[in-house]
Amino acid sequence: MSERVSIQIQDGVADVRLNRPDKMNALDQPMFRGLIQAGLDVASDPSVRAVVLSGEGRAFCAGLDFSSFQAMSGGGSGENGERSDARDLLAGGSDSPANFAQRAAYIWQEVPVPVIAAVHGVAYGGGFQIAMGADIRYVAPDARLSVMEVKWGLIPDMSGTQTLRHLVGLDVAKKLTFTGQIVAGSEAKQMGLATEVSEQPLEDALALAREIASKSPDAIRAAKQLLNAAPLSSVAEGLKLEEKLQRGLIGSPNQIESVKANMEKRAPKFSDPSS
Repeated sequence: MSERVSIQIQDGVADVRLNRPDKMNALDQPMFRGLIQAGLDVASDPSVRAVVLSGEGRAFCAGLDFSSFQAMSGGGSGENGERSDARDLLAGGSDSPANFAQRAAYIWQEVPVPVIAAVHGVAYGGGFQIAMGADIRYVAPDARLSVMEVKWGLIPDMSGTQTLRHLVGLDVAKKLTFTGQIVAGSEAKQMGLATEVSEQPLEDALALAREIASKSPDAIRAAKQLLNAAPLSSVAEGLKLEEKLQRGLIGSPNQIESVKANMEKRAPKFSDPSS
């Protein structure tokens, strides 16, 4: 695991943290790689039933590291002498439709279990897009969020245009993107950027993750797959997928255990998914 991103797994909950507190978890090449690897690691671990994504220190993520930005603009090296070139960030090369930079944020949609972002401090630019890649967001009231790329003469290019459009109205997405407006955490829920505003976002995110982890992992994974596909499918396609997934759940060991546990008024004992 990259030193830039840490993972602790307990009782089915993966606590994933951006770990560059001295730079407010700003994104450089090692952080991009660490985020992608963390997503791949939790996605491939059948014991993981929910993920909480947060940042160590004073912020969730301050966006692109300025030294990396300078290197992208015309030469030079990033931290540790590593070249950070725009062509590297925009390169593809995986089974995902997302390129390298996009995947650091979009991989949380590809993770088969729910991902809950706990946002405090700032979530600017790329940090904002990583938060939008989560399924659920708990945001501190004094947090600050911004699609900040326009400040640098750029557009959001870490999948934010694809996730933001499903969270807010198109006019709101355009306003945020065109202006780089900084949104206070206290306003985020009203705008659709936060699921909940919380004085203790990490603690509340972990509590929700533990609740989700207590449910049938097969049903939770199927639900995320179905709901993620819904905005991109026709009604007919959505109904067919709903039927297909439900047929796979009915009579499965974890579905039977759900019924037995409810009937016997006890906590269920679920098995990890086979894939």
